[in-house]
Amino acid sequence: MSTREQQYKLVIEENHNRIRSVCRHYAGSSGDADDLYQEILINIWKGMESFRGDAQVSTWVYRVAVNTALTYVNKKHKYLNFNLYWDDGKSRDLVSEDVEDKIQDERKHEIVKDLMNQLSVVDKIIISLVLEELTSKEIAEIVGITESNVRVKIHRIKEELREKVKGGHYDY
Repeated sequence: MSTREQQYKLVIEENHNRIRSVCRHYAGSSGDADDLYQEILINIWKGMESFRGDAQVSTWVYRVAVNTALTYVNKKHKYLNFNLYWDDGKSRDLVSEDVEDKIQDERKHEIVKDLMNQLSVVDKIIISLVLEELTSKEIAEIVGITESNVRVKIHRIKEELREKVKGGHYDY
């Protein structure tokens, strides 16, 4: 096995869960997620030679995965009007003001998911990475904006979601 193959195998082993998570969020739990996973693996393989090490490998993998997911979704839907698929309950944390005040109502969980899917493409990407528990710095590197801009965007997104949930201002 060549050194490149060994590096590739190690990168995939270390980032498997991250890649699968991106697939679930952008393609759902259908066979599309498996197709997207394969596309991401191919793009990681192709990109390994050009990876300069300017960022952490995990950040680079997220960048490849998100960009591949957006391209995949765009091909599939012809527009960047995609939905994120969140079924782990983490989206509830975005509108909860403290840990003890978590939203328990499943309807509100559905509302939050719907509201997240009404966000702009960039905001969806940012919020999906927040829910993956990436740091502002990592998100900035992936999205290509400054870390302070990421923090501002995260704050505004959370505030917008909180206000819409509290005020009942959501569209179906």
